[in-house]
This record gives sequence, C-alpha cells and structure tokens, in this order.
Amino acid sequence: MYWMRMAIGPLCALACACVCTAGAAVAGKYHVYSCRTPSGAVAPTDGWTGSATGSFVYAEDKCAKGGALLAALGDGYEHEGGEAATWTFTAPPEETLAAATLWRAGDANGGLSKNGTYEFWLSGPVENEVFDECVYGGATPCKLGEGEPEEPLTTANRLVVPSPHVGANLFVNAACFATLGPCKKGEHDPSGYAAVVYLYAADLMLEQHAQPQVESVTGELATASTLSGTADLSFDASDPGSGVYQAVFTLDGVETGRTLIDENGGHCHDLGGAGDGLPAFLYLQPCAASVSADVPFDTAGLSDGTHHLLVAVTDAAGNSTVALDRKIDVVNHPASQIPPGPGQGAPVPNPGATAPGAPNGNPASAAATLSARWSSSPHTALIARFGSAHSVSGRLLAPGGAPIAGAELQAQFLPACLAARPLALAAARTGANGAFTLRLPASLPSGRLTLAYSAHSGQAAPDVTTALALTVLASLSLRVTPRSSHA
Repeated sequence: MYWMRMAIGPLCALACACVCTAGAAVAGKYHVYSCRTPSGAVAPTDGWTGSATGSFVYAEDKCAKGGALLAALGDGYEHEGGEAATWTFTAPPEETLAAATLWRAGDANGGLSKNGTYEFWLSGPVENEVFDECVYGGATPCKLGEGEPEEPLTTANRLVVPSPHVGANLFVNAACFATLGPCKKGEHDPSGYAAVVYLYAADLMLEQHAQPQVESVTGELATASTLSGTADLSFDASDPGSGVYQAVFTLDGVETGRTLIDENGGHCHDLGGAGDGLPAFLYLQPCAASVSADVPFDTAGLSDGTHHLLVAVTDAAGNSTVALDRKIDVVNHPASQIPPGPGQGAPVPNPGATAPGAPNGNPASAAATLSARWSSSPHTALIARFGSAHSVSGRLLAPGGAPIAGAELQAQFLPACLAARPLALAAARTGANGAFTLRLPASLPSGRLTLAYSAHSGQAAPDVTTALALTVLASLSLRVTPRSSHA
C-alpha cells in the first residue's frame, strides 16, 4: 500500500501573517539572469555574443523561445579542425563578474578519428582556462554527454563557476580539434550535432564600485522651514554602471521607506529569487543611467517637532550617495487644533485643519481620475510567490489632467478565501504631481486590492475607486512513503 502525505499552505491562513524579514544586502553587488530566471521564465541574453567559423558550425540564441544559447558542430562537419562555435559573456567596463552559476548540458558524440576528436568546454576568464569539458575519447570520456537536456534547470545541469575562473569573461565552446587530416563526420546524433553544448540559464553576480552622482537638489523637503503633509524632493542623478535605482528615506536613524525613482521601461525592477538578499534583474544596466527625479515624502504620520532626515540615492548594485541630510521641523497638529483645557476658551479656528467634510487634496474633485498598477508589472493582475514584497504606484488627477496633491487614498485588501474579512491597509498620500506609492505587506495571500478616493473627508462612500488582483502561489510539497511496496 502507498501512503501519501501532501502539505499545501492554506491561503486563508496567510492573511494573518504580516511579518516580512528582509535579507541583508551586500553593497555593490547585484544579480543578472540570462536565458532563464530561477522560476523558468524566459530571460534576455544581455552581455552574451556568439561566433561561429566554417560550415556546419552554429552559435544560435534560442532563449527567447524557451531554448538555450547553443554552440554546436553539425553532423555534416568534416574539416581540418580548429573551427569552433563560441558564446562569450563580457562584463561591462564599470563592473566586474563576482560569481556565476550556469545550467548547461551537451555531448561530443561526433566521435573520435585517428587524428581528431570532438569536444565542448566552458572556460574563463580566458578561453584556454577550462573548468568544465566533455571530450570524446579523452582521459575522462563522456560519450553519453553531460547533464540532462530534457530538464534545463535540473541539479545535474547546475555548475558553479570556480572562483579562479571568475573574471571579465566566460566562454562556452564546441569544436573538433585535429592534428593531421580531417575530423571524422558526425555519427548521426538525433539532434543533428556532432558536438554541442546548451547553456540554458546563467545567474551572474556583478559587482560595481562607482557610486551614483547627485546634484541640483531642490524642493520643499530640502528648503522649507516647516513641513506638513506631503513634501517633495527634486534632484538630478546619474550612475555609470547599474543605473539610478531608489531613493531611501531614513528618519532619526531608522529607514522609513524606499521609492523606485525610474522604472526604465520596466527593466528597473527587482525580480527576487537570488536567495542572498541582493536584487536581481534581466539586464546589465537595468536602471536609467541618468534621471531628473521628483520623489514625495509624507510627514503626516510623524510627531510634531524636529527630526533628522537623510535621503540617499542608490544604484541597482546598492551603492548610495546622500542627496539630503538636514533637520526638519514637522507641524501637522498645530496648537490651534488642541481642545482647550479647564478654564480655557475655545480654540482659535484653523483654516488649514482637516475636519469632517474638509476637501481631500488640492484641488479636491469628486470627478477625479484614479489610476494604479503593480510596480513590478504593467498589468492590473499579478501572479507572485508567497513572501514576496510588492508595491503599487499610481496617480490621482482632476478633470483636465491637473494633479491632485496631498490627497489621502484609502486601501483595502480582500483575501480570496471564502468568507474572508477585508484587511485595512495603510493609507497612501499623493505628492505634488498627484503620484503615490503604496508598499504592501509581504505576507498577503491571493485577493483583491481596492484603492479609494473621496473628495471630502468623512464621506459615507468614495467618489472613485480602482482595483488590482493578486494571485499568490502556495507552497506545495509531496512525500510518498514507503518508496516501494509489495503485493
């Protein structure tokens, strides 16, 4: 008899877990995924170049169709040798390759002639410094090849590049070498190759030493003597390597938030999955090389008084440069709003106070347009793994396109579980340009996020809403015991 035990994380229970533990990132490093991501999704091959010499010699990029970087000699190859198919990775000038893990498979079944043999090999940082090879008829023959071509990301294909071979370049090669006379013709490999190596995926860790440059710092956050509500900080920033990534806000020595400065066409988003706390991207320079930024900072949740604010600009590798370091005076609850004590008169009216019925934002409008999207996706629906952190960004505009500044947006999350109760999330507040960013708890289950705007505080129903869908993939494990049975 077979006994099966299946453990599936119940999605409804996840709604109660709101603790997110972030791994400590190592400054100056980030990952780039090539050909495939750890989840198996298709990835570009930024930084790789292919070359092939002679007929029946191929260097092909089939990653966009779920394939691999292929270096091969065709079954019809029969020459004097010395010709090769090669894929080369080259690190950008401002960065170095700090580590690499490859997933590869291949064989050299074209066979051995009297004067030549087929092989494939991986090498670096120069082409003749080999750390992995398959030579037909060599000291360690591999007639049946290396790895599992049918399972690209299997452990059998995983190869950690030894540290002495990590440098400016990596090489993936297939060739036939002959001393006298031609290499023999291939032996009718089912795939049509006499020698072939497939590179299915690469996890490349790049290191950058240069820091971002910041100048022309202006805005209310940098100049105002007192602050209330949302204030903005404007600056120009540039970075020669991985690109300008985030603005990091630290208040009284405690980090309070991060803002993605520029999406760079969707490239500048941390894909996660690296397992070491470092960000991961699909391109060598994932973020914009230079930006003119305007980022908001909400003081509404701060206590009145003096605070020490530090704003740093980071690149995608984690290097940072301080853009603002100053003491700020916050006045969100002036004395005129405090009820009088015994024997005191009525408080002096405060025209700027927010009371029930007061306008929400400037200019407040019941006909406003509210747009929102997942920061990591252009779509309104997002599929993610449990434990991933997500944020939502959007904009609130008055009729005619004018931004509504300083408006509070209510956020509510309804788990997809049957009879689940809505979860009230922290409110978002729009900046001077009407834009907002809302960071969500990493422990949210599948469900629906609703953002709502009311033109006046205290309204029974909002004037405008928008919704986003989140699908969280549950953790699944399967055990079968015993491993064998008898009738």
